Amino acid sequence: MHIEPYDPSQLDAVIRLSLRAWTPVFDSIQKAMDIDVYNLFYPDGWRVSQQKAVEEVCAAADTEVWVAIDSASTVGFVAVKLHVEDSMGEIYMVAVDPDYQRQGIGAALLEFALDWMKGSGMSVAMVETGGDPGHAPARFTYEKLGFGLLPIARYFKKL
Repeated sequence: MHIEPYDPSQLDAVIRLSLRAWTPVFDSIQKAMDIDVYNLFYPDGWRVSQQKAVEEVCAAADTEVWVAIDSASTVGFVAVKLHVEDSMGEIYMVAVDPDYQRQGIGAALLEFALDWMKGSGMSVAMVETGGDPGHAPARFTYEKLGFGLLPIARYFKKL
């Protein structure tokens, strides 16, 4: 496995692996949220909004994106934004194809991104994730890499 800069020709592969990787996450979110609120967030289904989010992130001028390649297949990606005014790098999006999870690819992508942030002059790295069961593997990886948790409660109510 190696990590290389994202190329627009990899967009379809990145979208496919992301939607596969995030299926258990969104199943978990749906169970954790009020269904009416969930449906307001994702009126066309989460896959539509997440595909659009991946497309926008991969095309954004203010975002650096890298992909993990294994046996000529795109198996993961990470997107990073720098907040220079705060000297903070943000892991904005990360996913690993379910067939390649639990092999250290997510950690390798994150370590690559952290090294790049540090080399870009950032002094803090930040990543956000959910507290629901579907995000447990992500939280485990972030904590394993030394990220510390700032507990935040976010509540939603349908009006």
